[in-house]
Amino acid sequence: MNILLATLYLFAQDAPVKEGPAASPLVTFLPLIAIVIFFYFIMFRPQQKERAKREATLGQLKKNDRVVTIGGIIGTIANIAEKEQEVTLKIDDNSKLKVRRSAIQGLYQVENKETTS
Repeated sequence: MNILLATLYLFAQDAPVKEGPAASPLVTFLPLIAIVIFFYFIMFRPQQKERAKREATLGQLKKNDRVVTIGGIIGTIANIAEKEQEVTLKIDDNSKLKVRRSAIQGLYQVENKETTS
C-alpha cells in the first residue's frame, strides 16, 4: 500500500512545463485502453467461455444422466419437465427431488483413484 501511495505522490508532483505541441488524446488514453483490453482477455472472456460450456452441457441433459447440483446433491435424472426448467432427480430408491435446471452444476464423474500398496 505504501508503494502505491509513493507512486501516486510522485505522479502528483508538478512536472516542468514543456512548451511545444500538446500530446494526442489517443496517447493520453492509451494506457486506459490497454488496461480495459487486458481485463477483457484475463477476466471476462474465460467467464464467457465457461458459461457457454455450462449452458451447452445443461442443454444436452437427458433421462438417466448422473448429475451433481450446485448444493452438492448427486442424483440421476428421472424426468425433465415439458418446459425443461424443472428436473426431477432420483436421489435414492425411495426419494426424488425436483430442482431447477439452472441448479445443476454438471454431469457427475467419478474420479478413479488407484492406490499403491
